[in-house]
Amino acid sequence: MPDEPLAATDRAGILLGAAERMKSATSRMSHFIWSYRAWGAVALCAVAASVLAAPGLPGVLGGGLAVVMIAIAAIDARRFVIPDKLVLAGLLLGFVEASIGQSELVTTALLGSALRSIALALAFWGFRAAYRRLRGREGIGLGDVKLAAVAGAWLGWTAAALAIDIAALSALAVVLIRALRGQRITSTTAVPFGLFFAPAIWLAWLFEAMSWRLTL
Repeated sequence: MPDEPLAATDRAGILLGAAERMKSATSRMSHFIWSYRAWGAVALCAVAASVLAAPGLPGVLGGGLAVVMIAIAAIDARRFVIPDKLVLAGLLLGFVEASIGQSELVTTALLGSALRSIALALAFWGFRAAYRRLRGREGIGLGDVKLAAVAGAWLGWTAAALAIDIAALSALAVVLIRALRGQRITSTTAVPFGLFFAPAIWLAWLFEAMSWRLTL
């Protein structure tokens, strides 16, 4: 007889634990769905803005850049990883976009795009190596170096500088906001720079495309 109340209590505890786990799993799933719906909505708006800023094939390619950059931002925010496949997609789209320019020869446009891509990647690589040598730890990841190559493939020098400035200032603003909210921020606090740099590349392209249309 004494065992029966104990068994009932155990069963109640098991049921309560299962209910709590189910509630937690449901909450995580809801957050996951909401998060990807939000990213999807942002991507759709970015594609629409791309087509409006640059009608025709350039706008379609710009929309492709928007989707790739937003995917990179979402993944880097969650996993601190910038997938090589998405970087490659961004590079290929950039070279295609450069090849359809009507203001200069295709070969010249592609060569300029490739040279800017290499130069920016090397600049980021140099910064990464110098930071590691001076501070003894990583400042930016290899994914950010590869992302710089995408920026070079898509953007002119002025727009590329703008993208870097937007990304750096956005990352700094987020860190400051976190600090003001009481979160502990140290020199080793990890920041997913791709979360800011990837969208900044598309934004800089958008500004460049809009400026180009205004000069016509």
